[in-house]
Amino acid sequence: MWILWAVLAAISAALVIVLTKAGLKNVDSSLAFAIQAVLILLITWGVVIYQGNVGDWKGIEKNDWIFLLAAGVFTSLSTLFSYKALSMGPASYVATIERSSLIFAIILSIFFLKEKITWQIVVGGIAIIGGAMLIALSDPGE
Repeated sequence: MWILWAVLAAISAALVIVLTKAGLKNVDSSLAFAIQAVLILLITWGVVIYQGNVGDWKGIEKNDWIFLLAAGVFTSLSTLFSYKALSMGPASYVATIERSSLIFAIILSIFFLKEKITWQIVVGGIAIIGGAMLIALSDPGE
């Protein structure tokens, strides 16, 4: 079932890139993210309320708070950086380079989460790096 959610996340992320790029023509990238962040806040808390999980925040342990808050900081930074890049470059290029974050996620997961590395992960990672470099070094006018 997680694969379905991952595919939906990928489709949603692709829509975010394209719609954001379209919306950044006359809007500052930081302002655009701030506007979207309000909606993110309303939608996510709406889901939490709908699911009846509001009271669960009291049971979150200290270490989990630290990890979740740090992830929130990096989510914000990642999005701000991504929107700035989108305001300056082609969406297909920005998205490709940004999604090479998968390589960093694999490396960090191995070291910090003790996840196992397989030959498939190595080959897939090399393909991701190769594809990102191919696109990044190509001429946008071609």
